[in-house]
Amino acid sequence: MSGDDKAYFFYMATLLTFIAGSFLYSQRGKFSQTLQQAMIWGLIFVGTITAYGFSDVFQKQIFPSTAVQNDAGSVTLSRANDGHFYANLKINDRFVEFVIDTGASAIVLTKDDAQRVGIDTDSLNYLGQAETANGTVSTAYTRLGSVALGDIIDYNLPASVNGGELFGSLLGMDYLNLFSEFRINGDTLTLTR
Repeated sequence: MSGDDKAYFFYMATLLTFIAGSFLYSQRGKFSQTLQQAMIWGLIFVGTITAYGFSDVFQKQIFPSTAVQNDAGSVTLSRANDGHFYANLKINDRFVEFVIDTGASAIVLTKDDAQRVGIDTDSLNYLGQAETANGTVSTAYTRLGSVALGDIIDYNLPASVNGGELFGSLLGMDYLNLFSEFRINGDTLTLTR
C-alpha cells in the first residue's frame, strides 16, 4: 500500500468514524433501537453485495444447463459447477436433460427418460452391450421422432436405451457429429451447424 493509499484510507476511516459518532450521539436515548436498525441495514448491504458479487455462481446453481441461441445454427452452453456441460433437448415434445459426453458414441437415454418421451421400454429388445465406468450394460436400439436443441431440430435420430442404472441421459458423438463444429472456450461450449 503506497503512502497516498494509506493517507486516503486514514482520511476515510476518520470521516466514517466522525459520521458514525455524530449519528450515535444524536440517537443516544434510543441506542438499542438504533443499533438494531443499523444491524438490519448492514445485513441488507452485505447480502446485496454478496448476491451481486456471486451472481454468476448463483445463476449456474439455479440454471446449470442454460443454453443461449446465438443464431439459427449456433447454440452456446454454460459449464455447470460439477465441470460438465448439460443440454435440455426437446425429444418428441418433452424436455430431457442430457450430459454432453464425448466419450459416449450414441445418444443414450435412461429408462425413465425414454418412458417420459413416449418409448415403451418394456417392449424393447436389450440385445446390445455398452462398456461404462460401472461395467457392461445391456442396451436397446430405438429411434427418436424429433430432437430439438433450441431452434435446431433433427428427425428420426438413432438412440439407445440403457438397460442398467445410469445417473442421467448422455448426449454422445452421434449427435455432436451432426454439427460442423463444437468448441470449448473456458466455461462455454458452442455447437455450430
